[in-house]
Amino acid sequence: MKKLYLPLAIAAACTGTVAHADSTFETLVKDGTANVDLRYRYEGVEEDGKAEDANANTLRTRLSLTTGTVGGVSFGLEFDDVRHLTTDFNSTSNGKTDYPVVADPRGTDLNQAYAKYSAGGFTATGGRQRIVLDDQRFVGGVAWRQNEQTYDGARLQFGQDAFSAEYSYVSQVNRIFGPSGAGATLRGDVHLANGGWKISDAHKLTGFFYSMDFDDAAALNNQTLGLRYQGKFGPVGLTGSYATQSETGDAPVDYSTDYLLLEASGDFNVVTATVGAEILGSDGGVKGFQTPLATGHKFQGFADKFLGTPANGVQDLYAGVSGKAGPVALSLTYHDFQAVEGSASYGTEWDFTAAYAINKQVKTLLKFADYSADDFSSDTQKIWLQVQITL
Repeated sequence: MKKLYLPLAIAAACTGTVAHADSTFETLVKDGTANVDLRYRYEGVEEDGKAEDANANTLRTRLSLTTGTVGGVSFGLEFDDVRHLTTDFNSTSNGKTDYPVVADPRGTDLNQAYAKYSAGGFTATGGRQRIVLDDQRFVGGVAWRQNEQTYDGARLQFGQDAFSAEYSYVSQVNRIFGPSGAGATLRGDVHLANGGWKISDAHKLTGFFYSMDFDDAAALNNQTLGLRYQGKFGPVGLTGSYATQSETGDAPVDYSTDYLLLEASGDFNVVTATVGAEILGSDGGVKGFQTPLATGHKFQGFADKFLGTPANGVQDLYAGVSGKAGPVALSLTYHDFQAVEGSASYGTEWDFTAAYAINKQVKTLLKFADYSADDFSSDTQKIWLQVQITL
């Protein structure tokens, strides 16, 4: 009879293990979520020097799946599909170079696929994932475009009380140009370190160091060290950021230059006014300050004339107002662009937005940019009409 004890014990243990596995799987599925997001957009572009005007009608369908959490572990999966409803534009991959660029290539992409572990104030994430740091000036997701920028790598985050710190290693950047378009990925060794100190409820200080060494885009290689401050004094908000940058890896040009942001805002009842200066410097006209992983559309005008910094750098002096007219959120911003090295005027730009949420699931947007060229680029007008539905 005793001879049966061991196999019976093993069988019981296996049964318990299977039951536990079933319970774990059930929790992962039962507590998971599934979301579908549809985003239709019309983008029209008139650009001097182009034979045709762009008229792009695109639809992005996003399926997002996240599991429940068991023992601090969860999983996420997300797919993006971009369809062209019209083809009168240069998507960057369709060869229609007579048209202005609307950088929304057609295709289906694996946007995220990650495993995450969280315990206390610590989180570790591995796989394909979003990484968005601070205001996205240096590292972001470019979520404005129909195909988002995500990152393959490992991310460690820790936060306790007033302090936060994180480090990410990235081996591949999945850019906005689709899963198979030219320049769709940037492979290499990217190190992203960021730490914050919340001095009080109204003041925060952040330090960062980013090193980007790309295999096949050496001209973008850089290392950047910087400091950022955000504060609030009653109705007045202040933001300041300074960074210094130099080449790294096999960069073809040796250079050293700086970045500076100074911004002030004031809340006046239903209106917020903002003024600021952003300077991406230059090393004697040899090389400008680079931000290859930034959400560039968010900065220096919606016309996207400065996604890559000119060799002479760029200074952006801007002023804007925002507020609500009933249920509609409105904003108007003026930009004046100048070279940092030399005396060239890069032109001016007006940007306007009007956003209206019909309900929690349906949001609409009207957006307009009017760039007037001077010693740089060409006159460009862009208009967007967008409807986003979240199910």
